[in-house]
Amino acid sequence: MPTSPSPGKPNRLTLYILIALAAGIGLGFLLNGAYVREDNARVAAAEISVGNARAAMEAFRDTAVADYRQAVAAYGVAAKELKAAVDGRDGKLEPFSLMADIFLRLIKMIIAPLVFSTLVVGVAKLGDIKSVGRIGGKTLLWFLAASLLSLLLGMMLVNFFKPGMHMHLPLPDAHAAAGIEKSAFTLKHFLYHVFPASIFEAMAQNEILQIVVFSLFFGVATAAIGEQGRVVIHAFDAISHVILKVTSAVMKLAPVAVFGAMTAVIAKQGVGILKTYSLFIGEFYGGLLLLWLCLIAAGGVFIGKRVLTLMRHIREPATLAFSTSSSEAAFPKLMMELERFGCPGRIVSFVLPLGYSFNLDGSMMYMTFASLFIAQSYGIHLDIATQLSMLLVLMLTSKGIAGVPRASLVVIAGTLAGFSIPEAGVALLLGIDPLLDMGRSATNVVGNSIATAVVSKWEGKHASSAI
Repeated sequence: MPTSPSPGKPNRLTLYILIALAAGIGLGFLLNGAYVREDNARVAAAEISVGNARAAMEAFRDTAVADYRQAVAAYGVAAKELKAAVDGRDGKLEPFSLMADIFLRLIKMIIAPLVFSTLVVGVAKLGDIKSVGRIGGKTLLWFLAASLLSLLLGMMLVNFFKPGMHMHLPLPDAHAAAGIEKSAFTLKHFLYHVFPASIFEAMAQNEILQIVVFSLFFGVATAAIGEQGRVVIHAFDAISHVILKVTSAVMKLAPVAVFGAMTAVIAKQGVGILKTYSLFIGEFYGGLLLLWLCLIAAGGVFIGKRVLTLMRHIREPATLAFSTSSSEAAFPKLMMELERFGCPGRIVSFVLPLGYSFNLDGSMMYMTFASLFIAQSYGIHLDIATQLSMLLVLMLTSKGIAGVPRASLVVIAGTLAGFSIPEAGVALLLGIDPLLDMGRSATNVVGNSIATAVVSKWEGKHASSAI
């Protein structure tokens, strides 16, 4: 698979991404204070008008009176004004947003064929169902342990810090919504999400979990037909090399994408959002740092001091995931860096795609942290047993969640209703979600990297004699 860069030519992409990140933040602050200042003020005023109109509408007990119809009309006018204000601001910042959007679209273009080709080759080279089951069992065991660690750590920290207690928000109207489509958990919905009706539909929609399921069947069947399957393996191996070559070209656009994404986010949010939610943001990132230390320590138990070498290898994909708020953006580069670290290609091809469906440690911690923060904000007390029940629900509903921005909010919105927590509370997080998404995306990369290295060690097939 990919070869290591020559010692005399260090990869400078990480440096360029960090420079682009700093430049984007700087330009974003300038634009926030000048270019879109009036637009931001208009958006803020429109949000207040919408809130007042909604409150006036909800105050009526008799919805048949003329005054109620006038309140509904006023709400409609305010909502249109808010949409116009947001559209106007976003239109001014569209050139910067397009930089990130185009890059993410190119990455999405690569993900499905890369996962399919590499996983088929990885499974086929494992040889038989027994090998697939053995490695799959070890992989899922690590994923389960890491997921429980993330969820429990998030629960303990949010109970210790109590970031929502100072909000003192009144309970909203039962019909108020956050504008996030809920993802209700049912066994039927879960199974439909796991097993694809069409592999082409799954690839078109980048449903990684469904692609993984089909690839497992395809890879095992390819290994089972013996000599004829070798032709398929060689073909898919060549395809994966071609896609990785495409990836190298796409990755050169990463600094441009990071610059555009950060400029747009900071221009819209400014420093105000950081001041308002500084306590929650600081505590959440402190929790992520603690989770990193726990994951690194757990990895060190199995691969020793080389876990620090692994961290150096993945700093570029982790930085990319942080800057773009997308775990998917880092996937192709992460595969290459794990192989450069020494993990066998067939283990990387097997474990990493599974990790993107079953082992999003940062997203899991965020979902616990955010759900309990919303409950605290409304003064809703949840005992430990209820919180543990919520953790189990999140454990199930989060499987297969896309590694893209705002995907976690969909799961949170669907989980809150089952515990009598207002779904509208998700709106509390909409403004700062891009900032939080950066940290949890980078954590997802770290968690899956350590999982891949540990499974490689368990299999006794690590390329380095030091391990």
